[in-house]
Parts: sequence; C-alpha cells; structure tokens
Amino acid sequence: MHHGKTGSKLGRSSSHKEAMLRNMVTSVIKYERIRTTDTKAKELRKVAEKMITLGKKGSLHARRQALAVVRDKDMVVKLFGELTERYRNRSGGYTRIVKAGFRFGDNAPVSILEFIPDEKKKEKAKPKTKGKAKEKAA
Repeated sequence: MHHGKTGSKLGRSSSHKEAMLRNMVTSVIKYERIRTTDTKAKELRKVAEKMITLGKKGSLHARRQALAVVRDKDMVVKLFGELTERYRNRSGGYTRIVKAGFRFGDNAPVSILEFIPDEKKKEKAKPKTKGKAKEKAA
C-alpha cells in the first residue's frame, strides 16, 4: 500500500534524491531559474516554496533550517534578504513552471522552474501608449 507517501521517487535512492534536490534548490536561489525535467521541477517546487516561506519567517530557527537544506551560505543570505523582500506581500506561489519542450538525447519533457518577478518590475515593463492613443483617452 502507498498510504501517506508524498512525492515521486525520481528513480533514485532517498539519499540521492535529497542531495539532488538540495543542490537544485541552491541553484534556483542563485540563478532564479533552472531548466530540468518536468517531474524534477514539480518536486523541486515544493522545496523552493518552503525555503521562501522560511525566509519570510526570518527567525534564527528558520535560518538554521534553511542552512540545513541550502548548500551555500551566500544563497541563504540572498534568500533571507532579497527574495524575502520581493515576496513579502505574497502568500504563496513564488515559483512558476514553464514547459520548454523535450530534451534532445532521450526525449524527456523539459521545464523551466523560475521565481516569479515582483510587481514593481511588472509596472515598469508595461508598454507605453503612443501619442494618438493618449489624446483619445484624454
């Protein structure tokens, strides 16, 4: 029976899976996007979202819990600083998974897992209306 078992095994031993996810979440924090297979991205999203939640708590205990998972101390500093401020007013859904086609060698479905940009950058990225459109609106 498979009661109470969450997540995919990913064809690895539990220690290998845990080590792989720790390395991948460190890379996601460092580069803010990572290209991997669909199933790995779905498993990685759980860990990445949990790290952002720990960063938002901001306590010493949360920092130590994050250090137990994230491999690089500089990335923990980034997690508790820059990323925490970016998602301060957001109550979840810090990452997005975008399908990116299939891998060349084995035709495995590939996705890009990335952190969602903050709202301030969205406002700056809005296209400006041209002169005639401004006149009609006024």
